[in-house]
Amino acid sequence: MFCLSLPLHAAQALFSDDGYRIARYRSPTPQQVDGGLTIDTADLQQLLAQVPTPVLLNVQALDWRAGIFIEREPRQQLPGSLWLPNVGKGELEPRWERYFRTELERATGGATDTPLVIYCRADCWMSWNAVRRAATWGYSSLYWYPEGSDGWREAGLPLETAEPVPLPETQ
Repeated sequence: MFCLSLPLHAAQALFSDDGYRIARYRSPTPQQVDGGLTIDTADLQQLLAQVPTPVLLNVQALDWRAGIFIEREPRQQLPGSLWLPNVGKGELEPRWERYFRTELERATGGATDTPLVIYCRADCWMSWNAVRRAATWGYSSLYWYPEGSDGWREAGLPLETAEPVPLPETQ
């Protein structure tokens, strides 16, 4: 678990009892995450050239109201990514946990050793949380790309317009 040098009451306000970040998601992140390997843009480019190609998961949050995603402006993501909004929150409601588990299984065909690259934007704890959570579910080939879509763009690499994977009504 990530350890902060904050007063105990301040650290408790930022993290759940099981170590997930629950507040101030857009703030500096640590150098590593339990259960995953931290990669930079060059590492990710190398991974994308390998076989099997990793599954790219964008976990950037998106407003959810009255059963629909509310998008104020188009979001950009790495080409070929699956956008699974809100699965990186520190405390997941049951429907979001089912959504995340279901989409991970679908994306990997149930193979928990499928390489997964999880990202958000730079300085976003949601990807950190999502890597930790996937690791607790037995996924073993996890990569955390903390530079996210911001780092990809800053490297002059192409992005595409993101479309969230629908949350089934039965969720």
